[in-house]
Amino acid sequence: MSRSVPRPGASITVETPASSANLGPGFDSVGLALGVWDRCTVTVTEEPGVRVDVEGEGAQGVPRDGSHLVVRTMHRTWQALGVPAPTGLHLSSVNTVPHGRGMGSSATAIVTGIVAAQAISGEGDSFGLFDPRFTNDLAARLEGHPDNASASIFGGATLSWSDDPEVGTTTVRLAIHEDVVAVVFAPEEQLSTAKARSVLPAHVRLADAAANSGRAALLAHALGHAPEHLVAATRDWLHQEPRRPSYAASMALVDDLRRAGLAAAISGAGPSVLALVPAERVDEARAHGPRGWRVLTPGIPDAGVRVTVETRPTD
Repeated sequence: MSRSVPRPGASITVETPASSANLGPGFDSVGLALGVWDRCTVTVTEEPGVRVDVEGEGAQGVPRDGSHLVVRTMHRTWQALGVPAPTGLHLSSVNTVPHGRGMGSSATAIVTGIVAAQAISGEGDSFGLFDPRFTNDLAARLEGHPDNASASIFGGATLSWSDDPEVGTTTVRLAIHEDVVAVVFAPEEQLSTAKARSVLPAHVRLADAAANSGRAALLAHALGHAPEHLVAATRDWLHQEPRRPSYAASMALVDDLRRAGLAAAISGAGPSVLALVPAERVDEARAHGPRGWRVLTPGIPDAGVRVTVETRPTD
């Protein structure tokens, strides 16, 4: 695709879905797109500088200048593409993905920035287009792991790996059985990914690693073909128990759901909880939501990030 410095008047809108990572044993590799969307309109302006308007989730806490994660990601993307950045930008965002809840808000912002930078610097028929593979590779490098970002890019359920992140990330889609419904329980409390990762052990027992690898393999099968095994397939040995003190109420909910025979795991780094349940048990699962928690049944979008051209660049 031909790229050049974005021209004043160019405007595109990027819509990016939330995601849940790990699904239990698929640590840093398995992701699931969730039908909760952030919407960001990017416009190149004649006036130099960066202006950011934000509504919705995180509106009170995010920067309104060039330090905004979407803006910083756009600049990293133009650098990777060898394209000069424009001198003036206006971002207008409506966020619905909760921040600090384990629903991939940072990956959503990063994917938005990478896609927006490509789409708005395209020429001719390439304007508004983006390369999913380039987006996936760069997002994995910037995020540090591919699970959330890959699900936001491709939609559905994804499995990602890389022998060398600097070379690239490979992602495949996992089948999802038509009877599987995602239910998300989101508390008011937040937990940063950095804090959640800081308590993880540097080493794990061989028996735990073996158990986890077996359940991760089962997860790929159960999710698409044998949902009756999802309770067993979502058991984890690597990351949830070490983090239990960091999100005790979330783990109590996971335990409660699993005792009821419902597949449940911490969503990403937490503290939200993801349940993968049969359609006929959705109401039963939702009834387990603690007082004060949001209980979402967002759907699993089959496609990921999308771009709409608002205004083509002036000649």
